[in-house]
Amino acid sequence: MIYFDNAATTLRKPPEVGEAVLRAMETCGNAGRGFHGPMLNASRLLYETREKLAAFFGVGDPSRIAFASSVTDALNIAVSGLVRPGDHVITTACEHNSVLRPLYRKAEEGALLSILPADEQGRLDYEAFDALFSEATRYVFVQHASNLTGNFVDIARMADCAHRHGAILICDAAQTAGAYPIDVKELGIDVLCFTGHKSLLGPQGTGGIYVREGIEIAPFRVGGSGVHSYDRHQPAEMPTVLEAGTQNVPGIAGLGAAIDYLSMVGAGTIYKAETSLADQFLCGIRDIPGVRLYGDFSAADRMPIVSLNIGNLDSGQVSEYLWEDYEICVRSGAHCAPLLHKALGTEKTGAVRFSFSHYNTADEVRCAVRAIAEIASGEC
Repeated sequence: MIYFDNAATTLRKPPEVGEAVLRAMETCGNAGRGFHGPMLNASRLLYETREKLAAFFGVGDPSRIAFASSVTDALNIAVSGLVRPGDHVITTACEHNSVLRPLYRKAEEGALLSILPADEQGRLDYEAFDALFSEATRYVFVQHASNLTGNFVDIARMADCAHRHGAILICDAAQTAGAYPIDVKELGIDVLCFTGHKSLLGPQGTGGIYVREGIEIAPFRVGGSGVHSYDRHQPAEMPTVLEAGTQNVPGIAGLGAAIDYLSMVGAGTIYKAETSLADQFLCGIRDIPGVRLYGDFSAADRMPIVSLNIGNLDSGQVSEYLWEDYEICVRSGAHCAPLLHKALGTEKTGAVRFSFSHYNTADEVRCAVRAIAEIASGEC
C-alpha cells in the first residue's frame, strides 16, 4: 500500500508516539483531581506538552495554549467564543467547512460576514481585502494554506492589514502546523488553531488553540475544571477557561512525543523533503494528456499537495482505480472546501488530491506517476 492522503491524516508516525500513548494509558490518572502519583503524572505530562507546543510555535507563555480534540474543535471554540451579533467578520473562499459552517451559523444569529473571493487558481486578491473592512469589522478568519490546492496565504500581510483596522486575526493552521515553520509573533497571528493528527504527527483526537494575551474567548463548553469547583461559572483564566472536562491524556502524550521528534528534525527540513516529493510527482504528471491541475504552481512556496482530474472521469472513479488497481490511497471529492471548488470550476467532479509525507519515497512517487499515466491512457 502507498499512502498519499497525509493532508487528511498522517498514517506513519514516529514510533515514539505510540510508545508515549501506551505509557500514559498505563501510568496517568486524571490531571488536577487529587495529589496521588497517577494524577501528578498526568498533570506533569499536560504541562510539559503545553510547554513544548509553546516553544514550537514561538509562544512566550505556555498557559496561552489550550488543548482541543481537533482543529475543528479549536475553530468552533474561537468562533463561538468571539463572534457576537453585529460583529463584522471577514473570511475567504478558500476556507474549510470547519470555518465556514460556524461562521454561517453566526451570520444567522446576526453577525455580518464578508468573503474574499479566489480566482480560478485558488489565489486570493489581497488588494481587495483592505476594501472589505468597516468600522464593525472585528475578526478575520483565514487558513495558512489550502487543503485543496496547497496554495499558501500571506498570513503576515493579512495580519498587518487586520491590525491596522483594529481587527483580530484567527489562523487555521490545519495543513501547515508541523510541516512548515510557524512563529505566531513573527506572523502576527492573534489566535492559532491547529490539529495534532496531520503534520504534527500526533494521534487523532488531539489539537489546540493559542490565544494571544489580551484576547478573551468565552468558553465553548463548561464543566469540571479541578479548581474553583464551588463557583457557578467556568474559571476565567487560560487555559482552564477553554478546557472543561477530562483531557485526552494518552493522546496528548503522543502529541508531546511527536513535538519532540519534530523539534529534533525541524519543520523546515520536513517541508523541504515533502515538497521535493510533490515536485517530483508534479513533473511526472503535468504533461500527461488529459490531466488537469489545480492551484498556483508558479508560487515560490506551496504545501506538498497536488490536486488533479483526469479527462471526463469523476474524481471518485479515479480514486477508486488508484486503490483497487494500484493500492494507492488518495482523497477525492469536495475536500470540505465548497467555495474553492466553485472558484476552480470543480463543483461537479470534485478533485483527486495527492498529499505527501516525508515518510514517502521517490519510488512510491514513481508508482503514482505511472498509475496516473495508465489511467489517463485508458489502460486501468
